[in-house]
Amino acid sequence: MQLLNYPSLAVALRKVFNPGECYAFWEYYSKGFSEPCKDLVSDDLSIMMKRNIQTAMAQITTRKRNRLLLKITGWPRIGFLSEVFDDAKFIHVIRDGRAVANSFINIGFWRGWGGPENWRWGPLSKAYQDEWNKHDQSFIALAAIQWKILMDSAEMAKTYVEANRIMEIQYEQLCAEPIPTMREVARFCELEWNEPFEAGLRRHELLNTNFKYKEELNSRQQEILNDVLGDSLSRYGYL
Repeated sequence: MQLLNYPSLAVALRKVFNPGECYAFWEYYSKGFSEPCKDLVSDDLSIMMKRNIQTAMAQITTRKRNRLLLKITGWPRIGFLSEVFDDAKFIHVIRDGRAVANSFINIGFWRGWGGPENWRWGPLSKAYQDEWNKHDQSFIALAAIQWKILMDSAEMAKTYVEANRIMEIQYEQLCAEPIPTMREVARFCELEWNEPFEAGLRRHELLNTNFKYKEELNSRQQEILNDVLGDSLSRYGYL
């Protein structure tokens, strides 16, 4: 999901794919933005927060570069951000939940090892708690449930703004067809496509690493993933 405001698509994409995500800015102007226990919506935005964020953004943008593109992970925060920027557009990048769950358990900062009471995604609903218990509180099951929690939140967030302000693309599609996909992104963002940017894209291969979960998880763990995620994977075209 991206918040737009940069005229140069090349500059924008460098920021989107920059691995270093800086939440210090958001925490300075909006305490709790980086690690809330639930999605942030318009009711979580105070008058002071809104004023401070808008003032800070006004200092970043210029007449020539009057657009800004930002990468935000985790909760969508669309309701919150659209209250600050009433003309913002959002891009949701969707990825196979099995690959995402495998990624969760392999990153050093995943808090699921301490159980849902110690992570940042709020308490489990009864349905998700029952699902976790069904799999003997398997951590790979919990990681899969986390993906579903975030996807549920993204679906709810889509109701907060007009449909023409949200675009969804699949990670796999972006890797397989970067030029056509980015052309669609450019049109959605009302950014002019140019040959230098296309040439730059062609110099970089986008590798789809979804296969890793099949190499890194044992057969039982893969069975758990497919059981927990089955309906959601079908909904998003992965089964």
